[in-house]
Amino acid sequence: MPKQGELWKNYAAYAQLVSALLPRAVGITLFETNGEVRWTSLTSVEPALPPMVRDALAQDSSGDGVRIQVGSNEPAYLFWLQDATDKISAVLAVMWKQGENEQRTFSYVHSMLRPVLECLQRELKLQKMLDEHSPGDDSEADERDGDLDVLLATSGGSGADASDNDVQLLLQSVTNHMNCEFAALVVPERNLVMVAKAEGRPVDTGILARLHRPLLSLTMVRNAAVALNAPDALPGMNLPLRALCTPIRNATGRAAGLLALFRSHKAPEFRQREQQLAELLARRAASIVESSYDALTGLLTRDAFDRRARALLVPRTDGRKTLWTNLYIDADRMHVINDNFGMHTGDKLLAKLGELIRARLVPGSLAARISGDRFSILLPTGADDAMTFGEALRAGVESFGATQLSGGQPGNYSASVSIGVAPLSDAGLDLAHAHAVAETACKAAKDRGRNRVELYQASDVSIIRRNEDVELAPSLRTAIAENRLRLHAQLIAPLRDPSAPTHFELLLRMIDETGEEVGPGRFLSAAVRYQLMPAVDRWVVQEAVRVLKPHAGLLANRPVAFTVNVSGQSLCDESFEEFVVDQISKSGINPRVFCFELTESAAIANLARAEKVMKHLRDLGCSIALDDFGTGLSSLAYLRALPIDMLKIDGSFVRDVLKDPRAESMVQAIAQLARSMKLTTVAEFVETDEIRLHVASLGVDYGQGFAISRPAPLQNTINELPQYEDATRRQQLDTAALGPNDDTLLRIEKILENYDHSESTLYQPAAARAR
Repeated sequence: MPKQGELWKNYAAYAQLVSALLPRAVGITLFETNGEVRWTSLTSVEPALPPMVRDALAQDSSGDGVRIQVGSNEPAYLFWLQDATDKISAVLAVMWKQGENEQRTFSYVHSMLRPVLECLQRELKLQKMLDEHSPGDDSEADERDGDLDVLLATSGGSGADASDNDVQLLLQSVTNHMNCEFAALVVPERNLVMVAKAEGRPVDTGILARLHRPLLSLTMVRNAAVALNAPDALPGMNLPLRALCTPIRNATGRAAGLLALFRSHKAPEFRQREQQLAELLARRAASIVESSYDALTGLLTRDAFDRRARALLVPRTDGRKTLWTNLYIDADRMHVINDNFGMHTGDKLLAKLGELIRARLVPGSLAARISGDRFSILLPTGADDAMTFGEALRAGVESFGATQLSGGQPGNYSASVSIGVAPLSDAGLDLAHAHAVAETACKAAKDRGRNRVELYQASDVSIIRRNEDVELAPSLRTAIAENRLRLHAQLIAPLRDPSAPTHFELLLRMIDETGEEVGPGRFLSAAVRYQLMPAVDRWVVQEAVRVLKPHAGLLANRPVAFTVNVSGQSLCDESFEEFVVDQISKSGINPRVFCFELTESAAIANLARAEKVMKHLRDLGCSIALDDFGTGLSSLAYLRALPIDMLKIDGSFVRDVLKDPRAESMVQAIAQLARSMKLTTVAEFVETDEIRLHVASLGVDYGQGFAISRPAPLQNTINELPQYEDATRRQQLDTAALGPNDDTLLRIEKILENYDHSESTLYQPAAARAR
């Protein structure tokens, strides 16, 4: 039989339970009916509280209790505790720290604490029996103490502070304490199923698969704990085990799942005491589920994953090496699925991916959905086994059918994931570092075509580039803030029509901390990766307007245009469009001076948005160019939908036009297509005079590259604009006169010898450019 000191110790246990169920409760105090304090968890009791307890009892003791206001913002909830004769023998006061806009009714707090109050009431009755020297009931006291042991073992925290492993601990504890065959937690709306079995007992958990639907329905209808002790207790079914089912309620109070306990028919029936304990445990489980498990996939949340991982990744005391590997998983092209089939289809894919991950996890693993379409897995294995796991997961996702995911509607996409793998042994059990490098490996998998698994290797060129981006991103942010970016312009020269307008593409340079000029190839990758392109694009537009504005009159009378690149990130930024229109409208520059250039891949990825932006800019008077044409998906299918003026043929075709018949045919076909649609064409990467003349013969209208002109500062380009136009006109007239058998390079060099412009690289002979 418990001693008096043990009973007083148990009051502290009740304080822990109240705090676990109601995090804003700051403590409890147990009062005698005359207002004297029997026990408190507080360091001191508010002096005004005892007389308020006496007054509340005197005014109304017929209900369950009352809510009173002790301070301006500190309510207290008083609960009447009755003895065996239904007389009030004590009062439990729960002190509350209330937020400014938070209201908690008495009925809400009472419903949350009902099992605690019933347990405490039995405690007080037993204590009275001891005080009166009654023989008592040793078995009942033992059961009560066992109940408290279970509750305290699973009440270490609440809400976001709860250990997500508490659910498994809770199930295992209640299984052992209640002599159950197994216990299960089922929360369908979070795709969550957890089971704990009694040690050393063979159990057919397939019972849960057969019974969980009717048990869940019954529990939701009753909305209270239900004991099914007889084989025929569930209508229409023969129960092979006794069952105790308790609802798991979500934040709105609706039953969203159940806690089910199963016991052999040879064991004692489930009693009222066990139903009350199960209700309390179900509330505890609901709190953990709400804070620790993702609603869509049933995997851990990011915070819960990090907490458990930190607990696991502790070096062994015996010095033995522990193998851990982190997998970073990113679902490919989710925006395409969402745009074409709806968000519900994308959610269905993510839910199936979560289900697949849960089914394949090995014991001791952790898995979480860390953001919208990204997941992280921690495996207690080496890199080789983790790669095998990742490849099996990738193949499993690839097997998802489009029709299956889109609810029977035909689909034209394939589900896939890109996976990065990083062993923690290389990172000294540092999860943050391993997570970062696993993400880097995942991005490398995407760069190499998606739907693949990549192991992090420090010598990998793509990974090296990503690490460089990490270092460059802060420098780029600082350069933008300190106005250390510069605009250059590269000539886009007419190849066939000397009267065609001259174009220049605006190119970006960065001045680093040492004053050295850095080309875009060094820093644009970091800008894209770290979402800095909108800031970069705004700077380019603003700087271009600033430099061109003083020359608005000169530009108004000349057929010249300056091309501004627009990134996919800026295309998705609705405020960017208005920013551009506002800058041009206020500048006084003729809008036709501006040509806005989008890559084909960015336009196709955001087709509706691209079409809207292009139309708005064309209505303003600007022209539109589509860059890297020929490399995107379904180029021709999207071409008619976009209001464009110019196609820039991807440089990969132009570079090989003299040695690859397929590249030559591609360039010629694009040129013919563009002419039929009244579009002009530009050949990028014209690096030799032979290429320049050949693409002109294939019907390309403009050329851009080092064989034509190197980039120069924008201000210098504007100052030299008349010379650029004159040189272009001279070269065009001579090219038109050349016959097919002429020594083209010699003729061009002869013409350029008569053009004296030592400061420009425009159309200089190859030998001169080399100097």
